[in-house]
Amino acid sequence: MSDHIPMRVAVVGATGFQGGAVARLLVERNHRVRTLSRRPAGDRPPLPGVACASGDLADAEDVRALFEGATHAAVVMPLVYEAERVARYARNIAAAARDAGVRRIVYNANTRVPARVTSLAAFETRRVAEEVLRDGGVPLVVVRPPMYLDNLFSPWNAPALVNDGVLACPLPARTPVAWLSHEDLAEAVYGALTADGVEGRTFDVGGARTLTGDELAEAFARGLGRSVRYEPLDPSVFEQGLARVLGAEAAAGVSGVYRYMASGAEPLLMAGDGGAAARALSPAPAPVEDWVARRPWQVWAEEATGTPSS
Repeated sequence: MSDHIPMRVAVVGATGFQGGAVARLLVERNHRVRTLSRRPAGDRPPLPGVACASGDLADAEDVRALFEGATHAAVVMPLVYEAERVARYARNIAAAARDAGVRRIVYNANTRVPARVTSLAAFETRRVAEEVLRDGGVPLVVVRPPMYLDNLFSPWNAPALVNDGVLACPLPARTPVAWLSHEDLAEAVYGALTADGVEGRTFDVGGARTLTGDELAEAFARGLGRSVRYEPLDPSVFEQGLARVLGAEAAAGVSGVYRYMASGAEPLLMAGDGGAAARALSPAPAPVEDWVARRPWQVWAEEATGTPSS
């Protein structure tokens, strides 16, 4: 389908990590990409080949301008956890996509979502957005990723891993997780934009295999070529570190997912899907050790010691 016909894609969230990975992949494959950002032009990350306009998802006219001429859309919501605000974003997106004649929206929920309603804004705001988009009159595909490997390549995790061989994560060691990279997420979103017969479906992307904490540490050890041990991190400590980067509200929302998983309420929520998403949408995600081997981990040794690593 769209694999051979250039798409004009409105990518909501392209200035973030996940939407940015999607935007880059689309550009690499010769599709036209537009996005919207509240940040001043000088504060935006470089996105070669992506047209970026100033605007706000809360402004219906800004969103309408983003979608003008678009044939497809890839959407990931910002780290906002106020239900009405998120619902407003989703309504504006749905209306603009419908009016523009968009053929398909792919919504990345940014997390798996429990089957039952919870008290956590991190899940329920993503559920609200999905429901609004599903009722918006444009064919929808939903992808729900598990945990991101890229979160482990971070200032609150990587220095201890590089210097001490400690892989600290706010999940119990026995929790099974299908870890996914942003690059593999982008492949899944691309497949959801282009594959036939997937409209209306929801995919728990992430591959067939799940890893416990100890198994994750073993995969990191193979990728790094050194001994690595797993240590569960207190979600409160994780939230404090994240707040310094994202702010208190966003950090509380993100850490809520880890708290839910640590509670044992739904231990298989982030587990693999038996490979169903890969068969329908994209190649199977790369092994964790391959992803690890490609990261420039030495930057974190420099960060921690002030001198380049050998």
